[in-house]
Amino acid sequence: MSKADLAHPELNADPIKLTIDGEERVFDINDPKLPDWIKDNDMASGGYPYADKMDKDDYEDRLERLQIELVKLQYWLQASGHRVLSLFEGRDAAGKGGTIFVIRQYMNPRVARNVALPKPTEVERGQWYYQRYIEHFPTAGEFVTFDRSWYNRAVVEPVMGFCTPAQTEKFLGETPSFERMIVNEGIHFFKFWLNIGQEMQLKRFHDRRHDPLKIWKFSPIDIAGMGLWDDYTRRRDMMMKRTHTAHAPWTVLKTNDKRRARLAAIRHILSSLPYDGRDDALIGDQDDKIVCAGPQIIGS
Repeated sequence: MSKADLAHPELNADPIKLTIDGEERVFDINDPKLPDWIKDNDMASGGYPYADKMDKDDYEDRLERLQIELVKLQYWLQASGHRVLSLFEGRDAAGKGGTIFVIRQYMNPRVARNVALPKPTEVERGQWYYQRYIEHFPTAGEFVTFDRSWYNRAVVEPVMGFCTPAQTEKFLGETPSFERMIVNEGIHFFKFWLNIGQEMQLKRFHDRRHDPLKIWKFSPIDIAGMGLWDDYTRRRDMMMKRTHTAHAPWTVLKTNDKRRARLAAIRHILSSLPYDGRDDALIGDQDDKIVCAGPQIIGS
């Protein structure tokens, strides 16, 4: 038993059997060696259109230029009083936290906040479901991101048995009206779903499990979720069918390559807002190979 196993016994798990693309696999998260069937298929998993990651130097150059645009956007928000609210949802290890980090990296943290709520308290469980999220909505001039949001009730909670079917159905029925109120209030509202391939998710879980600097990102919930891929897919598809609306559409980012996905998220936000000095040529066109509307991934 390794030192990591002794320090984190809650992360030890028995090997699990998985069916991926019709083929039976066995995955042992505790084995330090990543299986070849994951190495050979991680980037292509989920139908990802690129064989390799984006060149690092190219990525960093493009990212810096887009981050300069984000600073311009922040000045416009503060001068105009406009508000931005962006939700980042997706399977575990899809890259939500890293995408939020590069968006906010050079913005003023006093007016660019990230919200990542823990499980609800006893008091919060007795409140209107949306209430604890509304408390963190942006005021004039603010840019607020949510690392997971009220959409926990659409995917994570029902898959893990943390809510009842009636609660999920109520949520799916009420959320489009709730989000219409957000938009009618004048808040610029974005909903991102970060979509990752199954082998790539397993690779990232394995990396976290065996890296002492990343192991804090790996949890018993991740262990439980490894064998529930199809359940998550069904819940994701139902969520897209019921909550993708004209006033609050889902934007899907394919995230097997985090670099391309991060640029795409920033590009989408910048190109959607009429801030002063916006440089459309610098922002560039969206990559339709990795960006699509929510309903387009149903069944995939």
